[in-house]
Amino acid sequence: MIISTTHSIDGRRVGMYLGIVAGQAVLGTNFVRDFFAGIRDVIGGRAGSYEKELRKAKTVALEEMAEEARELGADAVIGVDLDYQYIGGAERSMLMVSANGTAVKLG
Repeated sequence: MIISTTHSIDGRRVGMYLGIVAGQAVLGTNFVRDFFAGIRDVIGGRAGSYEKELRKAKTVALEEMAEEARELGADAVIGVDLDYQYIGGAERSMLMVSANGTAVKLG
């Protein structure tokens, strides 16, 4: 499955648009990671645990989107957009990543 943020695939023609597909991943973060990430924000540095969770959530969202496209008979998903949000108010207890794009059959 070709996945692209562009609206075309170089050297390929879009034969048919199959519709919008999406994938979501909602992952819980825990209090200890939140606490240490907050300390890192104050003293500087990267929050490795959050970066790892973001990569994991992005992978899950893209895989779910690709699976939905496969079910439609798509060869590719174009115009992919990734969105990241925290859910749960001030505690930031959940991390959501959504991937959306257009499933297409290449000609």
